[in-house]
Amino acid sequence: MIKMKICMVISTPFPPREGVGYYAYNLSKKLIEKGHKVIIITRGSFNKTQRKVFDGIDVISAPFIPIYPFYLKIHGFFINRLFKSLAPEVDILHVHTPLPPFIKTSCPVITTVHTPMLTDHYYVKIDSFYSFFSKISAKFVSYPLELKHIHNSNIVTTVTNQIAQELQEYNYNPKDVVVVGNGVDDKFFYPSKKKSENNNKYILYIGRMDSEKGLFDLVESARYVCNKRSDISFILAGSGKDLNKLKKKTKKLGLEGKFKFLGQVEKSQIVELYQKASIFVLPSYHEGLPTVLLEAMACGLPIIATNVRGNNDLIVNKKNGILVAARQPNQLAEAICSLIDDKKLKESLGKNARKQIEQKYSWDAVSKKYLKCYELITRS
Repeated sequence: MIKMKICMVISTPFPPREGVGYYAYNLSKKLIEKGHKVIIITRGSFNKTQRKVFDGIDVISAPFIPIYPFYLKIHGFFINRLFKSLAPEVDILHVHTPLPPFIKTSCPVITTVHTPMLTDHYYVKIDSFYSFFSKISAKFVSYPLELKHIHNSNIVTTVTNQIAQELQEYNYNPKDVVVVGNGVDDKFFYPSKKKSENNNKYILYIGRMDSEKGLFDLVESARYVCNKRSDISFILAGSGKDLNKLKKKTKKLGLEGKFKFLGQVEKSQIVELYQKASIFVLPSYHEGLPTVLLEAMACGLPIIATNVRGNNDLIVNKKNGILVAARQPNQLAEAICSLIDDKKLKESLGKNARKQIEQKYSWDAVSKKYLKCYELITRS
């Protein structure tokens, strides 16, 4: 295969900890490993354009001035001027939504829709001026921009089948969308060779401390679980706006000693948490294609997740995990209690989860799908 130079455009900080930036980072590393060159263009600050090399990736931060509602047009001006100078040496422009600026170019373009803003904002509750502004912005700012990206791309890709279906709202045929999935480093996240024989079994959640993640349902379910099984505890890792409310809720229900809130933890510690956990839970109300679910599966951990967009792209009920209804603490509690001592089922779910990651969701597998897309549009 001919070696290519790919320019990725994202709208999130770099180097990243999570989200779209983390996706672009991992994909870029794998493409570089295969002999290609990658440039990432992202938002900077008020300062002039800055350029650096991070893990072999050429990273350019263009000025970003958060003057609402004109910030996208201002940032777009800097990005277009920058890309004009890069265009002669770029083979592929790879845009990652949400909210990158639109770039005028004759270069082949691939757009990856990580989550359609129009659909995503259906889930936003209006409880502040900011949330109200987000709803309005999604319809009158984000939607027209995403529509322009999608219909000016040679290929549109998404991370889930559900997101592909949601692009019908953008007048785009889901059958024309290439579903590439999300990826995980299956060499870094892997099952422990020696499971810890710990009498104090713990249920693990890693992610944002936010009510939309179903964490208050998890606390409610714990009341039933802990009454039935005194040896079970819960570990929650991550930060977010509802962390203190969750702590108060556990105290109110007399579950203080059963919950440990770790806050943000280092990547190496996360692997150990997965490897020593009994079960991983993800009780979200909606998802894209959650990285934490991929990481837990890569570690061979039995999963209990809600049957919502994103989760049900990955989990086949009772084959590689357990799916329960969202907003149903009783169902969640029953699933935890029934699975905790079923060693045979836990091993089967964990092995199947790991196998699925190796076959479809390693960064090697995901990058191969992208390379096929790149080849297709550069040949046409």
